[in-house]
Amino acid sequence: MDSTKYSLKDFRVIKGKDLMDRASLFHDFIEDTKAKRHYQYRRVSYSGSGPVMEVKCNYTGKVREMIYMASNDYLNLTKHPRVIEAGREALLKYGAGAGSVPLLGGTLDIHCKLEEEIAAFKGCEDALVYTSGFGSNCNSLLAMLGSQDIAVLDQYVHASIVDGCQNTNVRYFRHNNLEALEEILQKAQNEYITKMVVVDGVYSMDGDIAPLDKIIDIAHHYGAYVMVDEAHATGVIGEQGRGTPEHFHLEGKVDIVAGTFSKGLGAVGGFIASNSRLIEYLRFYSRGYMVSTAMTPQVAGSLRESLKVIVDEPELREKLWSNITYFRENLLSLGFNLGQAETAIFPIIIGDDWKVKEIGRRLDEMNIYVNPVFYPAVSRNQSRIRISLMAGHTKEHLDRVLNALEDLGKEYSIIP
Repeated sequence: MDSTKYSLKDFRVIKGKDLMDRASLFHDFIEDTKAKRHYQYRRVSYSGSGPVMEVKCNYTGKVREMIYMASNDYLNLTKHPRVIEAGREALLKYGAGAGSVPLLGGTLDIHCKLEEEIAAFKGCEDALVYTSGFGSNCNSLLAMLGSQDIAVLDQYVHASIVDGCQNTNVRYFRHNNLEALEEILQKAQNEYITKMVVVDGVYSMDGDIAPLDKIIDIAHHYGAYVMVDEAHATGVIGEQGRGTPEHFHLEGKVDIVAGTFSKGLGAVGGFIASNSRLIEYLRFYSRGYMVSTAMTPQVAGSLRESLKVIVDEPELREKLWSNITYFRENLLSLGFNLGQAETAIFPIIIGDDWKVKEIGRRLDEMNIYVNPVFYPAVSRNQSRIRISLMAGHTKEHLDRVLNALEDLGKEYSIIP
């Protein structure tokens, strides 16, 4: 099998092939991908998240030091001493697990405090904490929207939002296109009971920011609620890193604020923040919360400290933004297409799957860890190298990556 002639989409459903047949064909596809050294998945780290990481090579088996340009750990809180110590203290006090589901016997006081603190951090009355960011989006939407309702989604929202809307009516509007959004809401205003517009604050593949202020104005005019996913915004944008509502001076005005703890906050889990009545409703109707064992105490303890560090140490965010500005200016001066990126996420748009795979391979050989992204994760003309920055990256790290990208960009005719 020549893997360059196929994509992941081709093996999801194959006419006349059962599950095991599909799995066998997919195995052949993966084996050829590995033979071409285009397999950039599950590269195993021996040191954890950081600007430089010890990684086992998928091909030689040797562990080598790589510049890590693919992490969502924007402020390097996964290894912040205060965050680690707070988690350690919670582990010793409460043990390794919560012991039960939150609604029955698994709610600890540390969970309640975390919910209070994330609600205040996001300018909401109350919050609900989940064990995963995917689960917080998917399970809350499954509980909130049904057959008489409609979800109006930006076409680039996260997969967890798409999966959460499978029990309701869905309409997509062109990415960040306000006219398209308004057109859908005009048609939907008298057809459905609950209308909800769902967007990302910062988009994970493109690194751009939703025009949340204008989205809220339009949505509320047509009687729709607004839910914003703050996964890549928390800790990164806003004067105090509180995210998209703070960035637009809308704290307390967004109907539902969702997010994950696994990116700027450096741990794992997710949350939904809103008014106290809706949160109470979700505690009883969101199955992913109700019947899933509560968050481990260590994670809750670390997260509480992460929220404090974001406010107490603005220099982390300042360093991150210094890196963002420097890296962006240099990439643009070299002639790379970054789309509308404006945060710590950099999509180097190439539009050729084979070139993306080859450049990913070459960067891996240069000990630079990036994420090649191609169809069907994005459309074929939007295939890209996705890079994300951390506060801990030094100018030397960035220059080494910029030099490599310049050389490869010229070799593969991406830039002049």
